[in-house]
Amino acid sequence: MKTLIKNGTLITASDTFQSDILIEDEKITRIGLNLEVDSNHQVDATNKLILPGGIDPHVHLDLPMFGTVSSDDHYTGHKAAAFGGTTTAMDFVVLEPSPSGRGQGEGDFNHSVDLWMKKAGKAAIDYSFHMNLTQFNDRIAKEIPSLMKMGIQTLKVFTAYNGRLRIDDGSIFKAMRIAKDNGMLVMAHCENGDIIETLVAEALACGHTTPEWHAWTRPGWGAVDATLRVAGMAAESEASVYIVHMNMGGEVDMLQYARERGVKVMGETCPQYLFFTIDNLRQPDGAKWICSPPMRTKQDNARLWEGLTNGILQTIGTDHCPFYFDGAKPMMYEGKEIAIAGKELGRDDFTKIPNGLPGIQDRLPVLWTQGVRAGRISANQFVAYTSTNPAKIFGLYPRKGALLEGSDADITIWDPEKKVNYGLAHSHQRTDYNLYEGWELTGYPEKVFLRGKLIVDGERWLGKSGDGQFLKRSEGEVL
Repeated sequence: MKTLIKNGTLITASDTFQSDILIEDEKITRIGLNLEVDSNHQVDATNKLILPGGIDPHVHLDLPMFGTVSSDDHYTGHKAAAFGGTTTAMDFVVLEPSPSGRGQGEGDFNHSVDLWMKKAGKAAIDYSFHMNLTQFNDRIAKEIPSLMKMGIQTLKVFTAYNGRLRIDDGSIFKAMRIAKDNGMLVMAHCENGDIIETLVAEALACGHTTPEWHAWTRPGWGAVDATLRVAGMAAESEASVYIVHMNMGGEVDMLQYARERGVKVMGETCPQYLFFTIDNLRQPDGAKWICSPPMRTKQDNARLWEGLTNGILQTIGTDHCPFYFDGAKPMMYEGKEIAIAGKELGRDDFTKIPNGLPGIQDRLPVLWTQGVRAGRISANQFVAYTSTNPAKIFGLYPRKGALLEGSDADITIWDPEKKVNYGLAHSHQRTDYNLYEGWELTGYPEKVFLRGKLIVDGERWLGKSGDGQFLKRSEGEVL
């Protein structure tokens, strides 16, 4: 099978140029002007842009939380991603104990990965996993290197969620040393868990239960403090570290401070932290904006944009973890009614609102309008932050994140002039609201190819459950 894309403008992380591009089976085989080859299909991309498929390094699909589950699974979430121009997504494996009783309830890597592989059997785009490191002891320490044989080169640690996900700083430091010795990367969720626990208890005791108290009890300075603390551990261990969902301007400052001193630390932000603030949590529907870490201030929005404009940050993920706003009301998805308990669970108590929001489809269209067209970032930076840099950091480049001969033919044909009144009507995310309802966007995916197969053609879905492949990753780069 050959597909020839003609007369497009290729946008990579470093260059912009006119070219044709030939796809044979699953790969890009030729790039050049005026290609003339026999092909099964020819696509005219005149006045269109050709981008590498987006890579979302941070999603949570089919994730159990607060007695319910995130409403997108590895089919619905992947379908939504594809409609937004994303062709690879990276999920997180929850560390579960072995059913055999091995380790007396302690986490088992093999069993946990197997569980997530089964969940992902319905994948519609390519995918990979990170491992949540939520327990630590001598046995787990010895088994961490086995993850590399499974194709997983990332460990995620938490400095919050005391008694649930957090391990102590000494264990984080030991894990960093192991990661450094085995070519692995440590991802870190940075907040101050001790302060959060204290403030939550005080808020509830005083009867403060509305959504904005989710933000008040997770203070931004705790994120700044934890970011510098994790960077300090990275410096001492000489490990490579990636700070997820940076939401505070001060975190950008700490990232810059550490990187200028040679620490191998990288930073990710997410669209929600570029556009929304604690004021959104004060709205009558404020639960829609509940995620962890929470929204901050306009000043933080501005500093995060500066971090992107000036190249201090390295990636833009989504932390996609959607829940229904009102799971008591079914919604239609692919012709069937479905209802999943959601944010209504915390109607009277912010601590019971499932933490997470949709974004996997929204990321590229929103960032193109608000980033590229608004002049905050260049088209090349857009590709770097949303595709090429994640591929390099997470050991997938140049197979993914590239428009190169020999790369997978993950390609988005982008119409830079298409105007869309965006919102729930355009969204394929399986939830009952969209954060960007009514936003006027200019620039939108027209066609999306996954390894040479056309899976999105305008509003037509041509992909299917099971199309996605698991990507075994190798040691990545520090950017």
